[in-house]
Amino acid sequence: MHTDIPVVDTDEGEPVVRCTECGHRQPFTRLPLYCLTGPSGTGKSTVARLLLPRLADRFVVLEQDVLWTAGLRDPAHNHRAFRSAWLRMAAMIHQSGRPVVLCGTVVPPEFELLPERPLFDGIHYLALVCEPTMLAERLRARPAWREWDEPRIAEMLDYAAWVRETAADMAPPVSLLDTTHTSVKETADDVCAWIERGGR
Repeated sequence: MHTDIPVVDTDEGEPVVRCTECGHRQPFTRLPLYCLTGPSGTGKSTVARLLLPRLADRFVVLEQDVLWTAGLRDPAHNHRAFRSAWLRMAAMIHQSGRPVVLCGTVVPPEFELLPERPLFDGIHYLALVCEPTMLAERLRARPAWREWDEPRIAEMLDYAAWVRETAADMAPPVSLLDTTHTSVKETADDVCAWIERGGR
């Protein structure tokens, strides 16, 4: 089945995916996708490790950076191939009946406009954030091989400020969870609660 541009039809009740070339149709399970996002240094990867044992019986928790390979790095197109690959993978995992929790830096404009977006019954975004001073300290404390020099840290602080300022105005809005003064366990508790409430 040709699937370069997946089309999901829902006008007949149950959703089906339709091939744009031959018209072949087959049933398709549309589930919500949960994105745990936020600037680098806010605790996404650390929290994700705590989510695994707590959600493994109902959700599939995935780390976005695992697919950050040379073939998917296309900065000229806002890393579209990378993001499209993740949406397609998550949609295929959903066919098993378990929603995906995707942990990595992403905001609605990077997913919502892609042709793969209709494969999901909603994408929910929760961004971890923290105070600028704390964020800078966390990034400076990282090993040298991760290359967090001052210009790169300043860039991430600008990105963090942008996320805070625009989260409520994005479509859909991005929920914020401040990790400045909370333990990793407390943050994981809050993230689990958000997921279990259906991203609300």
